[in-house]
Amino acid sequence: MASEMGEFLKSRRARLRPEDVELRAYGGRRRVPGLRREELAQVAGVSVAYYIRLEQGTADNVSAEVLDAIARALRLTPDERAHLHRLARPPRRAPRAEVVRLRPPLQHLLDAITHAPAYVVGHYTNVVAWNRLTAAVFVDLADVPPEERTWSHQIHLNPDYRARLDDNWLPVARRNVAYLRLRLGQDPHDPKLRGLVDELLERGEEFARMWEEHPVEDLRHGEARVRHPEVGRLVLPFETLHLPGDPDLSRLMLYAAEPGSPSEAALRRLAETGAHRSSAEL
Repeated sequence: MASEMGEFLKSRRARLRPEDVELRAYGGRRRVPGLRREELAQVAGVSVAYYIRLEQGTADNVSAEVLDAIARALRLTPDERAHLHRLARPPRRAPRAEVVRLRPPLQHLLDAITHAPAYVVGHYTNVVAWNRLTAAVFVDLADVPPEERTWSHQIHLNPDYRARLDDNWLPVARRNVAYLRLRLGQDPHDPKLRGLVDELLERGEEFARMWEEHPVEDLRHGEARVRHPEVGRLVLPFETLHLPGDPDLSRLMLYAAEPGSPSEAALRRLAETGAHRSSAEL
């Protein structure tokens, strides 16, 4: 992971200017964007030679205190700080199960949610189970080959889904890339995760460009915006719920329109059609 850490540090230096870290800029025109390595080392309180070795991946046994000082100097977010620590000390996890098993009560819970999308995802953005409105609002997953039943495939490689996301595609795509970067830091030795990223790098030109920016961010909550061909624009806030009792699953995703909003009325119309299948009906 040495090269990964070096590239990550360079990408974070590039987004800062001397004035961002209360340094005076010297030397007129700068040849590279962002902070110089010497400036970053000064702000972090480490020697220039040591910081250069860190970027080159030749610094051994770097301490947590040094990593925290660099994280502060680079103005890293909590997710980015944790990612830096993982790059310095790559974790090793037990291999994940090849077959993900869904407890029946989870599917029952999904099917009981009849007026909003809800689904369960695994650790590879794979959709393990979903209700009917997930299929109606986003993608009819029953028609998707099982190996492409991931949000990463749908966001980056499905032009129909991209059209449905409309002007919200770019932030959704970047959020997905940032989540995959975070996941690869958590499970750097997972061949299935690495295979997913390699496939997207090969097949998705825009994915590859975003990947080189090294975004890192977990998915917690937000707002989905969809231009639906039948009911028009939908605005759906969402929350993520972790499933600690199900180690092969990542989280439960729940959406809900604002009460009394046009989006709520549109969801009710979609629910009344009953034209789509949940995962329980496959």
